[in-house]
Amino acid sequence: MLNFKRTLGLAALCLASATVWADLAETTNAMAPLELRNSSEWSAFEWQLEEAAGYGLDGVSVDVWWGMVEGDGDGQYDWSYYDAIFDTIISRGLQIIPIMSFHQCGGNVGDDCGEDVITRDGNSWKLGQSGTNEIPIPWWIWEDIPAQHAGLSDADMRYKSEFGNYSVETVSLWADDYVLDQYADFMAAFQDRYEHLADHIIELNISMGPAGELRYPSYNQHDDGHAIASYPGRGALQAYGRLAIEDFQAWAEDKYGNLTSLNNAWGTSLSSFDQVNPPSDAQFFFDQQDHLYNQYGRDFMRWYHESLTAHGTRMLNAAMDGFDGAFSDIELGMKIPGIHWQIGNPSDSMRRVPEMAAGLIPSDIDIYSPATGHGYESMISTTQTGSDPNRNVVLHFTALEMGNPDSYPDYSRAEDLVFWVGEEGGNQGVDLKGENALAGGAMTHFGWDQIENAFTHSSYNGLTILRLQNVTENNIGRNRYAQFIQNFHAGTGSDGATVSFTCNNGNTYWGQSVYAVGDVPELGNWDPANGVLLDATNYPTWTGAVGDLPENTGIEWKCVKREENDPNAGVEWQSGSNNQVTTGGAGSSVGSSGSF
Repeated sequence: MLNFKRTLGLAALCLASATVWADLAETTNAMAPLELRNSSEWSAFEWQLEEAAGYGLDGVSVDVWWGMVEGDGDGQYDWSYYDAIFDTIISRGLQIIPIMSFHQCGGNVGDDCGEDVITRDGNSWKLGQSGTNEIPIPWWIWEDIPAQHAGLSDADMRYKSEFGNYSVETVSLWADDYVLDQYADFMAAFQDRYEHLADHIIELNISMGPAGELRYPSYNQHDDGHAIASYPGRGALQAYGRLAIEDFQAWAEDKYGNLTSLNNAWGTSLSSFDQVNPPSDAQFFFDQQDHLYNQYGRDFMRWYHESLTAHGTRMLNAAMDGFDGAFSDIELGMKIPGIHWQIGNPSDSMRRVPEMAAGLIPSDIDIYSPATGHGYESMISTTQTGSDPNRNVVLHFTALEMGNPDSYPDYSRAEDLVFWVGEEGGNQGVDLKGENALAGGAMTHFGWDQIENAFTHSSYNGLTILRLQNVTENNIGRNRYAQFIQNFHAGTGSDGATVSFTCNNGNTYWGQSVYAVGDVPELGNWDPANGVLLDATNYPTWTGAVGDLPENTGIEWKCVKREENDPNAGVEWQSGSNNQVTTGGAGSSVGSSGSF
């Protein structure tokens, strides 16, 4: 079994509770309900907005369902529901983060949507299907687009899994050529409708796949009944449609140029590139570990991954085309999921395969190395591949509330994954914001401790909570989010001074970390047990910023090593005289360093 080691060291496990890490979160938002279906839900939503605005929430993200707005026909838009919900949010002093939801509502964990009508004050908005728990994508996509292109069927436009099942939750990325203009037109129409709200919109988020995430529907409802395609299974491959197979064949021909080269590399005897296909038995493919140790398998997973990242680029370009007027200065956003299960599986046939089946990482690189972002380098860099290099793109990542249980059958290492993505996002200078993956995570102290840990020790600079009701109606959720905003949000921290501490040459053993300890209460009053845990991102250099310090005051301090779980064990003080620093005025920041 591989020895998994967190890149940031064990410092990432602990919270510096004595520290006010101000200005680490540029935005603090929450998600609106997937839809509001009656007057009582509207009333509850209005109360939730007022409650959240009272403790400093910035904004609310709202799914703008393609199937709700343009469900009646191409170019036939009904924005009335969004007129009402945007006005309701703005009237409470909150900002808006619209999500261009080109996916179906229904089928994801926790989805509750798709009643016949949504009513408020006598107004109603008709949804796509009666008697379902879904808001499907527009029906006419499956009819009108194939009718306009000879040889194209509705099945061609859908993802087809290894089990032969077709997904209707999103249009397949291999059909992008047929629908990208539809996406851009929808976004342009949204801009035309709401250009007067430009000052109230802080981000335009783009759905790029199922559940609004840039991934394949590898664990979605079209493959229900197959344990492989549900948590915590390996995920089902989704590359068996005609357009996908043709694209794989073209990719292979472009890479190898001729069949002789391909056959030599793959150990095959194909007589035509038309014989290139995805794995005929995906379970055998992974059981035999062909994805890791066979050139055909590595090539297949590389193509599968690159197809997804290329789709992300095309979606960004469609958004840049659609939002090129009044919204041209508003940053865009995209999301990738935290597929955290099976990361710790002892078997190569399963370890990290769910991430591969979702398309997030390839298999032909060292996916355990910081040099590749633990596999996420190319996925994260998608944010920088749009046609307008000056347009900022925010990357949202989920699962910040989770830990590292790493036990059968899940073998989850969510916390490691959060830090891997955070480290690579920081290395690339990406604007990275976090979310909780499950609503319940926002209603436990453990979940909030994990979220604060990620902000304290990684590069996340914004938070969106799933969902608004969980941080207003639930006491733990409300109190912890209010506390988080006070401690972490830019502009809401203490008026005191800040000092950035650095301890050089802090070589430690497993379980031991470095702390800043000094002569003020914020640094523990010379007690290592109450010192401030520093961050080991640049090990063996340890760093950390401490806010809420006395203004214009001389402070003496030292670097101290001690064990994290026993403050009296492994204690080693920096030798020599005390380090000295004088703080500045309110809101100022100065640096001070020591060395072992």
